[in-house]
Amino acid sequence: MGASMKVKGSAAVITGASSGIGRAAALRFAKAGADVVLAARREEALKEVADECREHGVRALVVPLDVTDAEAVQALGDHAAEAFGRIDIWVNNAAVSLFGSLSSTPAEDFRRVLDVNIMGYVNGARAALKHFRPQRRGVLINVSSVVGEVPQPFTASYSISKAGINALSASIRSELLLEKLEGVHVVTVLPPTVDTPLFGQVANYTGRRVVPMPPVYSPQRVADTILMGAKKPRHEMPVGQAARQMIAQHRASPATTEKLMAAQVDKKHLSRKEPSPATKGNLYESAPLETAEVQGGWGGRRRQAKRRALTGAVLAGGTVVAVPVAAAAGKAAAAALRAASLSGSRSRGR
Repeated sequence: MGASMKVKGSAAVITGASSGIGRAAALRFAKAGADVVLAARREEALKEVADECREHGVRALVVPLDVTDAEAVQALGDHAAEAFGRIDIWVNNAAVSLFGSLSSTPAEDFRRVLDVNIMGYVNGARAALKHFRPQRRGVLINVSSVVGEVPQPFTASYSISKAGINALSASIRSELLLEKLEGVHVVTVLPPTVDTPLFGQVANYTGRRVVPMPPVYSPQRVADTILMGAKKPRHEMPVGQAARQMIAQHRASPATTEKLMAAQVDKKHLSRKEPSPATKGNLYESAPLETAEVQGGWGGRRRQAKRRALTGAVLAGGTVVAVPVAAAAGKAAAAALRAASLSGSRSRGR
């Protein structure tokens, strides 16, 4: 895309800013000199984040809301623009998750995940574009997930929502292209597993405790990518080599990758030793204040995926699979994988 944006002195709105990736992103933007508007359901947690941000000499506003409330999200945008004179960056990040088979998941809970993760982003995008269009500049960053490209078993609602976010970003970019708004950018960030409190807050109908599936990245690593997306917007920005390889592998050999992903989720994402009662998690009510942290305590590692990638093997959900792609999917798939890997490493859609 070739664009270069200035973050210092800018105004950034971040949803889901009370914990995890959103909290890490808020601190990254504040450290880079951006004023921040922090939105989430937990007001007390947001106040804590705001205080931490102000330590970097920037202004920080707190706006408690539920992103499924379209009017509240529009008011968030208007309040941010009034307070800081404009909005330069909007980070859609608020999300919930649910684990359970399609048959065992209550329909209303399935729908709630889609409402928060898709309609919450739609509401945020509409609020951001309301201000980006007249000023003819701005960066909308949609935090998606690798599972939007490589869906998992037992997380149909979450996987659907992340795939929907990818489509939303592409559709908005197409509209902006037709409007010749070259100064307005839409970035999709695609993290793999991240060490956040999310896994202790998910709705769960599997009967097994949910744990992060390795390799586990730190929220700060994702926040760095979000910040880079604001500075140098690109259409899609996978976080780390693990994400790039998983996406490339699925595009080259979907059947093989889906089989491997199913096995890894069963072995690594759902505990075989710790049962879990059915729970709605934080779908409808906020998690306790003490869980409003950046880290989830799962031991996110920055370099694990890189070390594994250097082996030249194919990554499947954090496990090195000693099956050559050419044998599993044929020479054509291997060539496609190499091409996709090269494209992914340059962040597609410039």
